Amino acid sequence: MKAVVIESYGGTEVFAEQERDIPHISDTQVLVEMRATTVSSADQLIRTGTFRHFMPIQFPHVLGVDITGIVVATGSKVTRVQVGDRVIAVSRTGGGYAEYVAVEECDLAVITQSLSDAEAASVSASGMTAWQALFHYGKLQPGQRILIHAGAGGVGHIAIQLAKQHGAYVITTARSHNHSFVLQLGADEVIDYTTTDFAENLSPVDVVLDMVRDSIVDNVTGMGATELKNYSLLKNNGTYISLVNPVIGNQPLIRGIDAQFALITPNANDWEAFVQRIQANKLFVHVDNVFPFTRQGVAAAHEYYDTRNKRGKLVIQRDVINR
Repeated sequence: MKAVVIESYGGTEVFAEQERDIPHISDTQVLVEMRATTVSSADQLIRTGTFRHFMPIQFPHVLGVDITGIVVATGSKVTRVQVGDRVIAVSRTGGGYAEYVAVEECDLAVITQSLSDAEAASVSASGMTAWQALFHYGKLQPGQRILIHAGAGGVGHIAIQLAKQHGAYVITTARSHNHSFVLQLGADEVIDYTTTDFAENLSPVDVVLDMVRDSIVDNVTGMGATELKNYSLLKNNGTYISLVNPVIGNQPLIRGIDAQFALITPNANDWEAFVQRIQANKLFVHVDNVFPFTRQGVAAAHEYYDTRNKRGKLVIQRDVINR
């Protein structure tokens, strides 16, 4: 099978096409024929080496945590899906940039034709990340005030909708040209982070969902400027959920604030609840751009991610002949 791999840490030049064996599956796994995948923040953090200490990998490595595709084989202990099912999946160790992917049964869910392949791939890992960050880690309650950073992004634009539907007061950060987009999703307030200091212009919040990775970290506190501002904005005993700083939970306790890194672990109950939202047409999924499943296409998708202000998700799609 064809796979697009990274051969080292670095920029978009590290991608290469490679022929690999189709993965063997265990009793608890499902073999999925990939139809579409995406460029996620996890892919970018791994590719650049930013997460090399938190998620060490061996080269050549196949990126891709978002997957939609068709089940072509199942392990002997698999009970929730069958051959021919269309599924969305989270491949926590990567593997999505390949024609076939082995996925644990707990990491996928059956999805109907209500979404295109590009939309389905866009909502798999991003949707599960938003769901668990808000409700498992954040324990978001109706009436609470939540600040969601990067509201126009892949996770952010889904998190806004979920939080608003749950009855929260939703504040988000976005560039000015994305303000109408996030307001239409349900945000109550939006701050242009390029021109305005959000910490000085907002009232205190109960929960922060942080997707901004600071490039410069204070040597004493171990935190970046955005993280320090998030702490200043949180109420006493508030909740700080980070999707970008794996060691934030190791920081000394500040004003009783519960700071956690959200490590996503899909399960059948969460998939059922989340997919119900999709099937009921309660979630809008925005696809910014679609790229072909080639070395050049994958590299172009990552370059777009690195250099442009995207909205929603960037999809890498494989053309598959209908059987």
